Amino acid sequence: MHAEFRLETWPLSQPFTISRDTTEELKVLYCELRRNGCVGRSEAAGVDYHGETPDSMKRYLENAVATDAIPWDRLALLEQMPAGGARNAIDCAMWDLEAKEKGRRVWELAEVEAPKALRSTYTICLAEPSKMAIDVGLAPPGAVLKLKLGARDGRDIDRVSAVRRAAPDSDLVVDVNEAWSLDELNDASPALQRLGVSLIEQPLPVAHDAPLDGYVGALALCADESFSGHSSFAALNPRYRCINIKLDKCGGLTEALRCAKTARTRGLELFAGNMLGTSLAMAPAFILAQQCRWVDLDGPLLLSRDRVPGFRFDGAMMQPFGADLWG
Repeated sequence: MHAEFRLETWPLSQPFTISRDTTEELKVLYCELRRNGCVGRSEAAGVDYHGETPDSMKRYLENAVATDAIPWDRLALLEQMPAGGARNAIDCAMWDLEAKEKGRRVWELAEVEAPKALRSTYTICLAEPSKMAIDVGLAPPGAVLKLKLGARDGRDIDRVSAVRRAAPDSDLVVDVNEAWSLDELNDASPALQRLGVSLIEQPLPVAHDAPLDGYVGALALCADESFSGHSSFAALNPRYRCINIKLDKCGGLTEALRCAKTARTRGLELFAGNMLGTSLAMAPAFILAQQCRWVDLDGPLLLSRDRVPGFRFDGAMMQPFGADLWG
């Protein structure tokens, strides 16, 4: 196996702001695996709040290749490499490589149904209420609007109200990125329900999930930062009725599909998310997303330019990708 890694930078259409930081441009790790005249490709952004960067992933993988520490088998990867963006890069490139070597599409290898068009969310970044209302105009028609909250200024309900006025008929979900307390969550939930919000994502910090036992609201809660991979199920607070599976967090499509299977047996709803990325990063997540109620694969829509070929969006509907992109 010959492996190559490179760092890439992709321009965002505007700064991407959430409760803990602002991203000015997207930096990713691009991976190529070569064997038998075939090339498998992938992209990983890593998990910044776990300390990963594209540069650190590149160093880790180059050292692992040099020391022959990577098992070139997707199931062995789950045992011998830690979850995260580096494993995601290898896992997804191996899926692509295997599909090309066998002349089959990746969903056939995964023994899942062929992908169909899906409606994606569009993220409205954290800003002043008036700015978030204006940014509704950037969303493709029919998109679920995902609102970033958690400014810690007491105006989060104002933000949702402003967006609701600008988009009276849109489906809304909110993502707090760990920025609220239990009291803030309980205070906000009834108002959010009146405004037609369907889901609250990661309201409390991961280290303070236990107080969710005192959540009295009716809106469903989704675990994002509190869910990394399969090992997270053991400590998952029962107040969560949904999990956000991201390939960068769990370490690839192989683990993501395993997590989805377990989640279904536990009666949990599924949310397919992303850590920002080009269409190359969204393609394997699109396979997972076929099983999910919520699909947040808007990474290409937030870029000034995307890979060619990339995903085609008809409004908010992501169309199935071709083999020339991935898999």
